[in-house]
Amino acid sequence: MLKSRNCGDLRLTDDGSQVTLAGWVHRRRDHGGLIFIDLRDRSGFVQVVFNPESAPEAHRVAETFRGEWVVGLTGQVGVRPEGTENSRIPTGGVEVLATEARVMSQAKTPPFYINDDQPVDEALRLEYRYLDLRKEGMQRNLTLRHRIMKHIRDFLDARGFIEVETPMMIKSTPEGARDYLVPSRVSPGEFYALPQSPQQLKQLLMVAGMERYYQIARCFRDEDLRADRQPEFTQLDLEMSFVEEKDVLDLAEELFTSLVETVTPEFKLLKPFPRITFVEAMERYGSDKPDLRFGLELSELSDLALETDLGVFRTAINQGGIVKGVVAPGCADYSRKELDELTEMAKSRGAKGLVTIALGAAPSLESLAEEDVRSAVKKFLTMEQLKGIAKRMGGSPGDLLLIVAGEEAMTNAVLGHLRQELGHRLDLADPDTLAFAFIVDFPLMKWSPEEKRWDSVHHPFTSPKDQDIPFLDSAPETAHSKQYDMVCNGWELAGGSIRIHDREVQLKVFKLLGYTEEQALERFGHLLRAFEYGVPPHGGIASGLDRVVMVLAKMDNIREVIAFPKTQSAADLMMGAPSPVSKEQLEELHLQIRP
Repeated sequence: MLKSRNCGDLRLTDDGSQVTLAGWVHRRRDHGGLIFIDLRDRSGFVQVVFNPESAPEAHRVAETFRGEWVVGLTGQVGVRPEGTENSRIPTGGVEVLATEARVMSQAKTPPFYINDDQPVDEALRLEYRYLDLRKEGMQRNLTLRHRIMKHIRDFLDARGFIEVETPMMIKSTPEGARDYLVPSRVSPGEFYALPQSPQQLKQLLMVAGMERYYQIARCFRDEDLRADRQPEFTQLDLEMSFVEEKDVLDLAEELFTSLVETVTPEFKLLKPFPRITFVEAMERYGSDKPDLRFGLELSELSDLALETDLGVFRTAINQGGIVKGVVAPGCADYSRKELDELTEMAKSRGAKGLVTIALGAAPSLESLAEEDVRSAVKKFLTMEQLKGIAKRMGGSPGDLLLIVAGEEAMTNAVLGHLRQELGHRLDLADPDTLAFAFIVDFPLMKWSPEEKRWDSVHHPFTSPKDQDIPFLDSAPETAHSKQYDMVCNGWELAGGSIRIHDREVQLKVFKLLGYTEEQALERFGHLLRAFEYGVPPHGGIASGLDRVVMVLAKMDNIREVIAFPKTQSAADLMMGAPSPVSKEQLEELHLQIRP
């Protein structure tokens, strides 16, 4: 080894010991004779002193050092002189007096500073990702990622799971996002697909009798990107035989409780994890991934709205819609500009408008007078009606009431977004708290007006509730599934289901999705054939680990916890991908590029 110790590991107990160190020059300071450098490696950094009197040759070499040069040195660990200690770093009580020094590699001036946290354009960071990864924060994130992966593997190994790798090139069976396709050289005109998930493969492993499988799997989806989505991502994939929904949820709760309490114990973890139905989540929070660190629940106002003379309320209800609202606590003094921002936010998500009612200062809701209320619609409401609405919503003087009228799903979604925005604006969500929950009892199917067919809410292998199987023939919209999601702080962190293990039920679902039996056999014949040979009841859950690490690292973008991520447009700025390939490569693959 070219070093005997790590820079960040030295402590007062090492006083007097001889060490050989190697790393990067983090900072260099010349104090008119003495030269000080902070030497950095993955473990941290330590101060090194070069004295021209005690080690003239080492001092001469150190005079050439520049930032980010890779250097090696030998010296003696000593206690820093009194008054020069640095309590902000673990090595702040010691320094190394160098006796030898050598340059291992020189460096050009980096395109951005490595040794400070000044903002850097993300495109530049991604172009020079190998330099960005030298930063302390990025190294901390990747170390956290490693510890999370290790904990998961140890936890599942102790509970009888075995890790099985599944293929990266499989048959294209589109049932979710677009596939990434791989052309076959030896079979002209035919393609493999990169897996969107190992869904069918893990079910086949259950048919194979593996019973408890997991994999830290790479998955690929050609879909529009956002802060929590990448074209390639890492997923904890696990499946169990002879289980019911409760068994999977209990295991997932135990795993993530253990993970947080062991790897990131600085978080306050709310437990046990509540289990909320999909309908309840949408009605109370307007979202199937609610942030439960704060309240601001939605209020149903349709019955009260019918008593008013406000046409927009009556029209929405008469057309089969609803009227609901959410309270913005302490926001009665919002300016016209701020109210317009909220209104535009509501309109951008499908609402025709946003009714705002500001409750001014008054000793109590009951004593509220007309002059205390600020709203464009107050002339259509009596004071008793207005107070009734405020009381139903839990509003008080000083609060702002936000009300939306329209189709139920849209109204819930708009108010859910406004609720999340208010939680952010008003700092209602404690960043040091993790509020996990399971969302259960999802609908099995949703109607696609464009395709004029049913689509799976989760995926086509999700089992309907046992009592709802007859509805597949008569009323698919009423069938509920054995699907469940695990959410935390407004993010969906995992999703899964109990799977269909009856071949005839699976064929019924394929038929609802628009497949003839011949088409189902062509696309999913491998699974349907396997279902003729004895299939255990089985189910599982998959968790997006990039997103898990992002939440536990307190980041707001998964690119911050991935070593080499793509941009929002799926580009790799460091390697220049995607990129053209040669004519010869295309010919080998029997492909042509058309303008």
